[in-house]
Amino acid sequence: MITLADLEKKINSELTTKIKESKIKHEQVYIDLDIKDLIGVILFLKKNKDTKFRQLIDITTVDYPESPKRFKMIYLFLSHEFNQRIVISCFINENEVIPSLTKIFPSANWMEREVFDMYGVNFKDHPDLRRILTDYDFEGHPLRKDFPLTGHTEVRYSEDEKKVIKEPVKLEQNYRKFDYDSPWEGTKYIKEQSEKNNGKKN
Repeated sequence: MITLADLEKKINSELTTKIKESKIKHEQVYIDLDIKDLIGVILFLKKNKDTKFRQLIDITTVDYPESPKRFKMIYLFLSHEFNQRIVISCFINENEVIPSLTKIFPSANWMEREVFDMYGVNFKDHPDLRRILTDYDFEGHPLRKDFPLTGHTEVRYSEDEKKVIKEPVKLEQNYRKFDYDSPWEGTKYIKEQSEKNNGKKN
């Protein structure tokens, strides 16, 4: 079994031109690369006798709306044989179509669908790229930083139409009470109630 330091050296020596940066942190190897080199690097890591990263743990994304390359794709792999983990990351543009890993790791199917649903990242050659966590006609991608916390639409049952309907979000303010007292002092209505109760006791 090779150490993490040896693993990092091997990856850098074998994939010299494809690795932008590598480091060891939290007992894992982290490598950064360009998205065009993703498939080649993953095939090497899976098939090479000194690496054997044969399990895809997860695929996720981080959104940087102000960055020229908005999304950071992150792939996590595990080598059962050597009990080692590796994290691959690469930046992509907002509308960039990136390669699917489903032919190398079939388990990537649902992971890529989740990234597509939550962030709007498109995967080339994915066998069934459609929403998986939200509804089919859902608008937007909920984990993007520019998606409103309240969403765009709300769902309710209409007694008039006798069905579930969607409508734009309305934030009713009628019944909301705001006071800016310290929570340690208690809110106004609690103070008033406690004063009434104290008055009755006296």
